[in-house]
Amino acid sequence: MEKGKFVIAKDGVDPSKVPYKTLYTGAKIPAIGLGTFGSDRYSADEVAEAVRGAISVGYRHLDCASVYGNEHKIGEVLKEVMQSGIKREELWITSKVWNDMHGEGDVLISCAKTLKDLKLDYLDLYLVHWPFPNHHPPGCSVDSRSPDAKPYIHENYMKTWRQMERLVDMGLVRHIGTSNMTIPKLKLLLRDARIKPACNEMELHPHFQQPELFKFVVDNGIVPIGYCPIGSPKRPDRDRTEQDTVDIEDPVIVKIAERHNIHPAVVCVKWAVQRRQIPIPFSVKREKYLSNLLHTTIDPLTDEEMKEIEGIDKNCRLIKGQVFLWKEGQSWEDLWDVNGEITPP
Repeated sequence: MEKGKFVIAKDGVDPSKVPYKTLYTGAKIPAIGLGTFGSDRYSADEVAEAVRGAISVGYRHLDCASVYGNEHKIGEVLKEVMQSGIKREELWITSKVWNDMHGEGDVLISCAKTLKDLKLDYLDLYLVHWPFPNHHPPGCSVDSRSPDAKPYIHENYMKTWRQMERLVDMGLVRHIGTSNMTIPKLKLLLRDARIKPACNEMELHPHFQQPELFKFVVDNGIVPIGYCPIGSPKRPDRDRTEQDTVDIEDPVIVKIAERHNIHPAVVCVKWAVQRRQIPIPFSVKREKYLSNLLHTTIDPLTDEEMKEIEGIDKNCRLIKGQVFLWKEGQSWEDLWDVNGEITPP
């Protein structure tokens, strides 16, 4: 593929062959997407080039966010793509409102900028990136804390959610959803929302399967989207601890990969799709994002292999979110309501 020009790759995957999930609205969302968070390691141009390549080989689902700092470059690619003949309705584009734009009127401003940057008239899905209004400088260390950080306050979250609902009313977004939520927080949202979330984005990989949250989401008609689907080997340094495990080095994953003659990372992606969650792996390397997509359409894992992977869950959260904590002496577990109740202020 010639750099800077959009062409369909001859060795790509027919998008109609890619599995999809159906949302409660009846809309169909491709069951694998391309993530666009460069983990502080790739430039906006590099990520945009990966988007161009991914669409050329058959991806039709992109997971974006304002905080990633690359939507303006991705938008240039999307414009090329649609000028080449791919219709807007063939693409599924997700973005997210960042934590510093939860205030009254800010959600519309954030969405409008994203639409301008992506050169789109509407988004298919818009997520509240984190349930906290706390934010941090780009590329900060794990010790970074905002002096204005606050705990989760449901009344404030609902003010943000009401703005999300208005975006649907205005036709600027087709669906709204949540990200990095917990069961106690979702219960309150489902109780009070006028438009319920269509999707919940959450960390999901073989070593962190979140079975309780996963079941809650599915039972409530919400589609789970899983980030870090292969264990995020290139996640930011601030998110790494000595206790972290490596999914693609797990003996069970390695054995299954050898059996299917594929990379262990591809096993993780196949497992995710067959488990009925939507993985959004990120790579700038063509052979990797093409392989991820291709292997969702061929040679499925057996029921026995799926059961084997179910047995290697280590409850190992990789994206712990320490930078969003709101007071001294807290542990990252306070963000995730591990005791089944929202952590008090």
